[in-house]
Amino acid sequence: MTPPPLSRRGVLTGGAASLGTAFTPTAAQAAQTTHQEHRPKKAVVFRDVRPFAAKEAVDLTVIDGRISDEPAPRGAKVIDGGGRIALPTLVDAHIHPDKTTWGSDWITRKPASGIADYCAQDVEVFRTQRRPVGERAYGLMAHAVTRGTRAMRAHADVAPAYGLAGVEGVAEARERLTDALDVQIVAFPQHGVIRTPGTAKLLKDAARSGLIDMVGGIDPISFDQAMDEQLDLLFDLADRYDVGVDIHLHDRDEKGTKVLRGIVERTRALSLRGKVTVSHVFCLPFLDEKELDSMAGDLADLDIALTTVAPNESLVLPITKLQEHGVRVGLGSDGVRDSWSPFGNADMLHRAHILGWITDVRLDAELTSCYEVGAHGGADVLGLDRADFSAGAPADFMLVQGECVPQVVVDMPRRDVVVHGGQIVARDGELT
Repeated sequence: MTPPPLSRRGVLTGGAASLGTAFTPTAAQAAQTTHQEHRPKKAVVFRDVRPFAAKEAVDLTVIDGRISDEPAPRGAKVIDGGGRIALPTLVDAHIHPDKTTWGSDWITRKPASGIADYCAQDVEVFRTQRRPVGERAYGLMAHAVTRGTRAMRAHADVAPAYGLAGVEGVAEARERLTDALDVQIVAFPQHGVIRTPGTAKLLKDAARSGLIDMVGGIDPISFDQAMDEQLDLLFDLADRYDVGVDIHLHDRDEKGTKVLRGIVERTRALSLRGKVTVSHVFCLPFLDEKELDSMAGDLADLDIALTTVAPNESLVLPITKLQEHGVRVGLGSDGVRDSWSPFGNADMLHRAHILGWITDVRLDAELTSCYEVGAHGGADVLGLDRADFSAGAPADFMLVQGECVPQVVVDMPRRDVVVHGGQIVARDGELT
């Protein structure tokens, strides 16, 4: 199912056109359109490449950032692909770049027994890091670009301990990478919406700031212990400020399914179809087939998207079953080198590899599906066009040495060239 179009910030919106209202351009707008139609087209030809590891190499023509089936105009720039495989770049549908210590000195982590302990350690890291959020987030997000990430949904903590520093830092990094990476920002209340006084106001401030695309939530029952109050607040903000909702849901039992039903009810009541995502959703893998079919049907009916970070075999979402019902499912890398874990690298090809590893796949089609979840599944969740090399598709792809897509998922070769909007943004692991 195709979500509503994205606004300039990446927020899912409706708008006058979707309501059938006629639009008449002003004279200035008409003149601008005419000028754009006659301006020189920016054309690049990527010669001798194999989209999706096709047997025969082809030349890919890119005009104004999109794949074209028209002949390349005279004077088009030509880039030799050397017979490399061309694959769509990937989408990180769930990452926390504000927390990262990427590029900083090693930190020694302490034992933790729950979210509250992790939150306390987050605050300590925030206060002791010499590099500001914007610099650390930029380092990680730029690294992701060099590894073939075209877009990400970045969760940035909002809490009295930080104010809006996380949101502002990630927004700063987004601006620096505007030509290389599409970024949606979630104002994420890691410390709880209700249990931590002052957070609700910060979420409202973030929603009004114009910097964010979504408001987040976290375990409304088990952590916040105020399901209705949290969900009502979040969905009211989404409805009032025209932003989306992305809620972390870690509960594995009936608390998780109860929250899911509450999300479904509010999505339907406020006509927020296509604007809501639930992350992790650890309760779904434990439902029996009948319950899963029923829940998947409700999620698909309201176009509520889901994301997984493939943490282990028992907690990964039943992606194939959900997709059969029409549910959008994306893959993410979660936290990277933060107080929660020393692991993570923001490499979505590695995450596709992990997805295949923990689900114990063997067949070529299964390995290819792992890649497609990272590429097309994530694009669907973020409301982006799929980078599938069809005419008109965004020219977002990478060139790698290899035999076939399954082998690329297993071997994770170097990303020789990364292209975003038809322009090379990284070579051999470095930003250009």
